[in-house]
Amino acid sequence: MARTIDYQKIVEAVKSLCIDACYELPHDVLDALTEAAKKESNSRAAKILKSLIENARIAADEQIPLCQDTGLAVVFAEIGSECLIKSTGSAGRTIYDAINDGVKAGYKDGYLRNSVVAEPLQKRKNTGTNTPAIIHCTITGGDKLKLTVMAKGGGCENKSQFKIFNPTAGRKQVIDWIVDVVKNAGADACPPFIAGVGLGGNFETSCLLAKKALLRNLNEKNSDPFYAEMEKDLLSAINSLGIGPQGLGGDTTALACLIETAPCHIASLPVAVNIECHSHRHKSVVI
Repeated sequence: MARTIDYQKIVEAVKSLCIDACYELPHDVLDALTEAAKKESNSRAAKILKSLIENARIAADEQIPLCQDTGLAVVFAEIGSECLIKSTGSAGRTIYDAINDGVKAGYKDGYLRNSVVAEPLQKRKNTGTNTPAIIHCTITGGDKLKLTVMAKGGGCENKSQFKIFNPTAGRKQVIDWIVDVVKNAGADACPPFIAGVGLGGNFETSCLLAKKALLRNLNEKNSDPFYAEMEKDLLSAINSLGIGPQGLGGDTTALACLIETAPCHIASLPVAVNIECHSHRHKSVVI
């Protein structure tokens, strides 16, 4: 028997996720910053890391945004096949409408900056609601609905890149390119970074994999030992760049490098890197 979830319950859940994500840094990110500050050999870099930690404390305590760029709302909805969305009083409205209503309410009630323009090239007029959100829906088993909101800042997103390698490309060639992407991001993307990497799939899938990789706990290694080792090597290579916190030098250019993979065509090897800044804001809830 299908389970019914009320439309307004989704709206309220997304609203809360938007506010909480922008006010409270996830524990794994905060722990990574704390550990990095302890290990940092550059005194200036250590001071910056401690300032980021203090910024997170103030934001959580005072319930104010971690960063003035409160991001483009990227929402992942994992919908159980036994779920039905009840839209009483909202006939014809879908989960997409509920999510956008939630984002609109969250950014209004949370006093979060609206950063979405309705049209990309001509007038670039702000929508005034931070909608439409970027929404990714997948169907899963069961009767639950999992919602994840990521507030993705513009500066780090702008430094993300995609490339299709020849299928003959080796591990070193791919690693070198990923490290170069991070190097080019530099201070403009507000390091220390989390680098999400998507390997395989096709043009659009690799980019989505890179975004999804950012949702993993920073302490969670790839389940495949080959890619777990590649994550470790990438992080070491990235931190050896010496870019450091806020681009002012130091040991901590990135807090983590997370890889997700998918099967791909025999003639191609798509690779995407989604750069995330130190203010890595995302929250989830299961309804």
